[in-house]
Amino acid sequence: MMMEKSKTKIILIGLCLSLVTCASSQKKLQEAREKDPQYQYSMGAFYLNNNNLDEAIRYFQRALAQDSRHFQSLNALGLVYSMKGNFPEAEKAFLKCLEIFPGFVEARNNLGMIYQEMGFPDRAEAEFKKVVADPAYSTKELPYYNLARLYSIRQDWEDALFYVEKALQANARYHRGYALKGYIMESQDRFVEAIECYKEAVKQLPVDVTYNFNLAAAYFKNGEFRSAEEILEKILPLITDPEMKQNADSYLKTIREKEKGMARG
Repeated sequence: MMMEKSKTKIILIGLCLSLVTCASSQKKLQEAREKDPQYQYSMGAFYLNNNNLDEAIRYFQRALAQDSRHFQSLNALGLVYSMKGNFPEAEKAFLKCLEIFPGFVEARNNLGMIYQEMGFPDRAEAEFKKVVADPAYSTKELPYYNLARLYSIRQDWEDALFYVEKALQANARYHRGYALKGYIMESQDRFVEAIECYKEAVKQLPVDVTYNFNLAAAYFKNGEFRSAEEILEKILPLITDPEMKQNADSYLKTIREKEKGMARG
């Protein structure tokens, strides 16, 4: 009986020592993480991906407190500020990132997008062109698309078309490129070509309500009312944007009036 009690005490002491060691290790690991900018950056990226922007900012700032030259955190911080609509702070973060690492073209593309949002199209254009000129940048559909969007806002349809086609050459599955090309075609009353582009955008992303609406609108403008009606009736319950819903209702009303007129005739 005494031996069993002694064994129990030994086991309990061993467990206590194990718990103390475990707690000590955990504390050391936590302290190491607090001082590791890459870990703080990874945590910030986790919160950014889950759309918790305030928590993402906190972790990116903690990373920069440990290493003020951690350019990935500066780029990510710029993204968060841009998502929050704080474009001046986003600009500062991207510029600081590029000051530390001029070859980090992802930040340059982001900076161009910020300049576009801030109403500085010439600055945006210059940044996007620096990105597409970089032979090492792999996802060139992004700056090509941004240039096409910039020129389409200026209604420079020739250059807009040139760059959107470049974007699609870089990535044949780039649904945003097809949607923008459709808009460019539609803006020039080239409805047949617009329809083909919107159809491809819908093929790549079937659940997108805007792409489906744009396809229906192009069908309507091209006089293909049956095709337009079919799409509009399908997506009408899914439309949340008031202006889009109003336009969809207007298209359907016009189509039904035409159908009634044809039936009477």
